[in-house]
Amino acid sequence: MGSGERYDVVIRGGTIYEGTGAPGVRADVGVRGDRIAAVGVIGERGGVELDASTLAVSPGFVDVHSHDDFAVLLEPQMAFKVMQGVTTDVVGNCGSGVVPFEAALKRFRRMSPGAEPPRWDNFTGYLARVNEAAPSCNVAVLIGHGSLRHGAMGLDQRAPTASELDRMRASTREGVEAGAVGLSTRLIYEPGRYARTEEVIELARELASGGGLYATHMRGEGDGLLDAVAEAIRIGEEAGVPVQISHHKAAGRNNWGRVRDSLRLIEQARARGLDVTADQYPYTAGSTSLHAVVQNGAFRADSPGGLGRLSADDVLIASAPGHPEWEGLRLAELAARWGVGDEAAALRVIEVEGEACFVVFSMDEADVRTVMAHPTTMIGSDGVPAAGSKPHPRLYGCFPRVLGHYSRDERVLDLPTAIHRMTGMPAAKFRLVDRGVIRPGAFADLVIFDPSRIRDAATYEDPRRFPEGIRAVYVNGIAVARDGRHTGARPGRALRRG
Repeated sequence: MGSGERYDVVIRGGTIYEGTGAPGVRADVGVRGDRIAAVGVIGERGGVELDASTLAVSPGFVDVHSHDDFAVLLEPQMAFKVMQGVTTDVVGNCGSGVVPFEAALKRFRRMSPGAEPPRWDNFTGYLARVNEAAPSCNVAVLIGHGSLRHGAMGLDQRAPTASELDRMRASTREGVEAGAVGLSTRLIYEPGRYARTEEVIELARELASGGGLYATHMRGEGDGLLDAVAEAIRIGEEAGVPVQISHHKAAGRNNWGRVRDSLRLIEQARARGLDVTADQYPYTAGSTSLHAVVQNGAFRADSPGGLGRLSADDVLIASAPGHPEWEGLRLAELAARWGVGDEAAALRVIEVEGEACFVVFSMDEADVRTVMAHPTTMIGSDGVPAAGSKPHPRLYGCFPRVLGHYSRDERVLDLPTAIHRMTGMPAAKFRLVDRGVIRPGAFADLVIFDPSRIRDAATYEDPRRFPEGIRAVYVNGIAVARDGRHTGARPGRALRRG
């Protein structure tokens, strides 16, 4: 600040959406250091003045479901997130954690071949690496059960021995002490699919004293959706921890509409006193590895239904480093070219590309709207930052898509509610103190945008496009994006639960 200036930044005359779901009110916001110092009528000038008289001012968006564990170290500017207004990233989702290091590195080299991040030994070490990298957004971490299990017992299809379970327990305790926000599972993929419910309950119990939550990519999102929701609720109730259901959906045409039943299970658990919520990405397509699609039998007429029944026309190739000419094609095009069936074509791609990323069209638009409208749903991108590929457009466009398409254009949510679902609600659930709200004393994570113009520009054909209508993004009081450009600033930090 210069002499006589009480504020580093003053955002003038914007419509303030404080992150609680309350209606917007016209006010100024004064920022001093990394905190909001005042909200109201501010007479003093700031070191930086921003006219927001035609704009909305909201807390920075919290992406509760990201896979940016390595990206925050390898691509610390995190342009694909901060340019869409994300100021806090929760990494370690779907059981794919950062500890032990070897298991984490094996998985993330599939997305970033040749990646050589500096080593860490535990969750404390990972959070220290985040601070050293100084990314443009804040980072909170989940403890990934799949990585812990892989480190303790590989891909063995059995229950852990007492010593193996103790090893996983010890890592979970260290994560809790380091400030991890919870434990995540991926019970539909290896090696989590081999874990019994009781194993997960034992590890989740380690969270209870520290206030962490249980976040789960459930055991089934197709035919087994309701059983999977019931299992997640059982784990939360028996372990005594809150539950976060990841990317809530019903996969496969024969399951469309079942989200009404899964939402009813959530409502019943909440009535019993369990804090259970969910997150969602605003698209009818997901993204996963083709290996997982085949492993779950999704191309077979007798599919067990973990991912729902699929055809090769439902699968779009997003990442094929060895054959970039395949990227953007439907698997059906390759099957026709080779004269083989759906599963045979998938196996041929896997043989040369391993577990590269694919976009899978398996959801119903009406279900997306039903889940989004429900008061237990918050927003998470589930974006996968695979290097050199055509990623799912949610990586670049998730949050503006909710605000533009679903809130403004389709009126699924009103604007104050939509903002609450991506700010105050997730910050409270994940215990990110002084985040997700606009009030004096809170951290100055802020997004200034034009409600009439904000929209996602990323498409399946051209996914690496930044959204429109965002004027500025502040992280810890520093502008990281302004007028559609990244400023180069990297003021993010590692966040710890509570």
